[in-house]
Amino acid sequence: MTIDVQKKTDTEYIVSVVPDTGIVTQHTVTLHPKYYRMLTGGSISEKKLIVRSFEFLLTKESNDAILPEFDLSDISQYFPEYEKEIKKRR
Repeated sequence: MTIDVQKKTDTEYIVSVVPDTGIVTQHTVTLHPKYYRMLTGGSISEKKLIVRSFEFLLTKESNDAILPEFDLSDISQYFPEYEKEIKKRR
């Protein structure tokens, strides 16, 4: 599986998920600086945080089940353990 992250604006990213087999998906993700700092303390790049977030999501659901557009902070509404898990991975 390949996860490609491209910066679109200061807070918006385009994420392409290319599985070994199956459907290629594209997602627009918003990441606000305050949330980025809270999760990482600046220890990893914004792109790396998004990749790790998608790696987390892909353990929970298939890429075609991931919303096409969302704010990264929305993940914790669906998966309350997200923030704790991401903080451990930095």
